[in-house]
Parts: sequence; structure tokens; C-alpha cells
Amino acid sequence: MEKENGLSIAVSRIHFSCIYCPMPVTPVEIKRLATDRLLIVWSDGITREYTANALRNGCPCANCKEKRLHPPPATLLPVLSAAETQPVTIRGMHPVGNYAYSIDFSDGHDTGIYTFPQLVALGTVVSTT
Repeated sequence: MEKENGLSIAVSRIHFSCIYCPMPVTPVEIKRLATDRLLIVWSDGITREYTANALRNGCPCANCKEKRLHPPPATLLPVLSAAETQPVTIRGMHPVGNYAYSIDFSDGHDTGIYTFPQLVALGTVVSTT
């Protein structure tokens, strides 16, 4: 019984301290402007635009992070697939829980999970309300 009360009190304290944390922004509306551009209206009233290139270059998956941290030497020519030589487009977006989106790109890449804060950071502000 004492253990249950101790756990209950600890959970209450954690919840109470989070009351003062800012509410996370969430997407209110997502519009596809073109195959290579999105517009997201966020719950804080700010609308941001996203290009497929900016999203693809900011992919948070482990492979892309590793490539950004340790790019190949400039003396080596990269080997590109046929899909990689074409302009990148957004094929689709799928929610991941209630905190992120997975984006499917035309170059076949679809492993990045873009959390809402990451998406906010990658966007360009186009309007505020």
C-alpha cells in the first residue's frame, strides 16, 4: 500500500511540473502545394512552407545523420541511382503516433521519422495569425 501511494505521489509531481511546460505545437492542416512543396498550419498560428529538398536533406534517420556527420572525401565521385538524379518529390506522408510524420520521397527514401519540433525547425514561415 505504501509503495502504491509513493508511486502515485511521484507521478503527480511529474505531472504538476509539466503544467508549466509549453504545449507542443501540432499540425492543424497540411496542404500539398505541388509534388515538391508542402504547407503546414501549426497550432501556434504559424504557417510554414516546406520543400521536398529541405525535408530530404534534413532527414533525421540514422543513415542520413551519419552521412551528414561523416561525408565521403571530396575526391571520390558519388555513385547515384537513377532515382537520385531526378528532382526529389514527396510521394506521401503518414502519421507516426501523435508526435511525428514519416515521409515517402521519390528517391525511395522513407525511413525518417520527422517529429513535430523537427518539422517546425525545417519550415520557412510564410504567415502568422
